[in-house]
Amino acid sequence: MVVIFQRSSRKITTILEMQKESASKPFKCFLSTMLCAILLVSPLTIFIFGFNSSYPQCIFATNSNISLSHGLIALPDSLRREISHLQIKLGFLLEQLHDETSESKVIAKFSEQVLYIAISLDKIAVSLSESSKNSPSANNEVSNVDEDFSDPEEGEAEEQFMSGNVFKSGEIRSYISPKPNRLVGKKNFLGVDALTPSIGLACAKMASNLDQFMSYKVHSACPDDSQIAQKLIVHGCDPLPRRRCFTKSPPHYTKPFPINASLWTQPSDANILWNNYKCKDYSCLVSKETADRRGFFKCSSCFNISQRGWNVPTNESVSAEFTIDEVLSLKPGEIRIGLDYSPTTGNFAAVMREKNVTIASSTLNLGAPFNEVIALRGLLPLYTSVGSRLPFFDNTLDIIHSTLFLDGWIGIELLQFVLFDWDRVLRPKGLLWIDRFFCHKEDMKLYLEEFNRLGYKPLLWRVVPKNDKLGDELFFSAVLEKPIRG
Repeated sequence: MVVIFQRSSRKITTILEMQKESASKPFKCFLSTMLCAILLVSPLTIFIFGFNSSYPQCIFATNSNISLSHGLIALPDSLRREISHLQIKLGFLLEQLHDETSESKVIAKFSEQVLYIAISLDKIAVSLSESSKNSPSANNEVSNVDEDFSDPEEGEAEEQFMSGNVFKSGEIRSYISPKPNRLVGKKNFLGVDALTPSIGLACAKMASNLDQFMSYKVHSACPDDSQIAQKLIVHGCDPLPRRRCFTKSPPHYTKPFPINASLWTQPSDANILWNNYKCKDYSCLVSKETADRRGFFKCSSCFNISQRGWNVPTNESVSAEFTIDEVLSLKPGEIRIGLDYSPTTGNFAAVMREKNVTIASSTLNLGAPFNEVIALRGLLPLYTSVGSRLPFFDNTLDIIHSTLFLDGWIGIELLQFVLFDWDRVLRPKGLLWIDRFFCHKEDMKLYLEEFNRLGYKPLLWRVVPKNDKLGDELFFSAVLEKPIRG
């Protein structure tokens, strides 16, 4: 079979070289020859290597446990990956043959690309032949030893993600398949000849939900399924795959308010899609009679943005809060960019903007349009879950502020991962502002040990009783300075 494959591949190469020389012939002749060449390669390749194919992308996966019998050798991983890559290329070319309208462009472009693929397949055939000759068991039986340059766990994870047995949606399988560059064999500015889109590890455990999320008509309107998307994110399927559909807009959308006015002006109802929320207008979000419909209970008053700034009690024995001016005075002129890691509608970021500090607000839509309101106020919403790595580079932020997200519910190991990610993105001498972290009295020492583990310098520090409970909980607030590490 290897010899047949070599001869077939070389025959295709000869045909394509002749085709390239006679590029001036009618396009129909070219198309006929090209299709014949591809059809000649495809059955042989599919028969020999046992790939699952579907037009137009041809290959979504390879089985890492493939073992050929009846006198054929088992393919090394490196060869199988290369063959999979080439078959994807053939699928793209088939698709484009039906889409192209310029005959001259088709002749010039496709003859080169298919010629490259045919030559590459010929080289693979030679490699297979050499492997067969060098195999110690080539004359008797097939060797079950396969080249594997990855850890077994990585191989299993790759097989699980790339296998059609995990995801039923063709769109998700299409998304996670490698995306070769337009110019075959040429590396892009990132130094790779193909990009492999990423999805979260937990997506495999939520395959049915992800299939539902990725079931839509390509190039049409997206389903109204923001709740499914957030469910996937919260359960660890993060990042989500991209989608090739158009997001719905509010049907009566109006232009936003000017920046100076938008910070403290109630947004228009017309600029929010209310379908997935219990409240169907903004007045519901601020009414005292609709407390059960305003979303996250800890931030039920967040949507009342008519009052400028924070009302912070000044009695230190009662209040666990620090004022923004108090914190900024610790680093005059040095705090420029930062992150608010809280369930919020942007009040903290709005006050900081008035003080010439740019803050990104990281939150989820917890039963209400948190992200929409932040954006309508002219601020920057960052739609991330507690379990996600922050999308910032190392040593870049001046300040991180957090309140109400991380409390006594959080396990120590998760808290460590969060704190060390905050440490990663904070610059040296940057500020970590822990605002009203609360837990049971017996747990406070355990949590404080984790904050002390960072080795930060405490600039402000306060522990006070949480008076709205039975006296068994405490508030902890602190502003900590990151050290310079060698």
